[in-house]
Amino acid sequence: MKHFAVVQHSYSEFLGLIESQLEKRDIGFSYFRAFLNQDLPGSALTFDALFLLGGPMSPLESDAYPWLIQERNVIGAFRKAGRPVVGLGLGALLLAQYEGAELRREPYHNAYFTTAHATEAGRDDPLAQAVDGAQVLVWSPGVARLPEGIAPLVVDDAGNWIAFRPEPGAVGLLFHPEMKPGMIEDIIMEEDREAPENVGELMETARRLWPQMQETTDRVVVALVRELNLMQERRKPRVFSLQVDSEGGQ
Repeated sequence: MKHFAVVQHSYSEFLGLIESQLEKRDIGFSYFRAFLNQDLPGSALTFDALFLLGGPMSPLESDAYPWLIQERNVIGAFRKAGRPVVGLGLGALLLAQYEGAELRREPYHNAYFTTAHATEAGRDDPLAQAVDGAQVLVWSPGVARLPEGIAPLVVDDAGNWIAFRPEPGAVGLLFHPEMKPGMIEDIIMEEDREAPENVGELMETARRLWPQMQETTDRVVVALVRELNLMQERRKPRVFSLQVDSEGGQ
């Protein structure tokens, strides 16, 4: 059975809409809650892919959240093992940082709805074409300038990147196909979490666009499955069991 590792950075942000899409495809997943100091995947070879979810902290805040450094090491392990990596929001910034992007903390609450625009680099890209012209929710703790040589697949109305692919097998999305209106409500209610000033507007827009958001998520998952070969089950280490001779034979 295909099995994904999913790194979670807050109670409120999980696979959301994507969960049912994976389950329909007989794909299992395990959450690793970094924000609770749970151990992250020790080996990339025991999983078929890695998902890095959104979160409230900046990748530049490793002093306060030391597990961010470990998470970048996990990205490196999956990339070297040839396992697909998908980053959403904070996860996309971590992937960009791994690639050598220049990160900035401001705007710390980079959250807004925008129209997605496929770029020339995304002209033949399944993911870029899946969201081209759709309204998407961008939400990330800061922004990143992609390194030279990596062109964005999708940009927002202002021309800022919201999706990139550093190489086949990895993709970062500043927009959130997994987000549901209820998840925004949970973010607002999450203890000690600072929400964007425009969170009420985001909630209202999400409720209004909810049918379209679900359709966009369907297209995004289909595109990710196609682009990253997520339906392919990777070879995993064999598990050996010890058989004990209860009769004490040779």
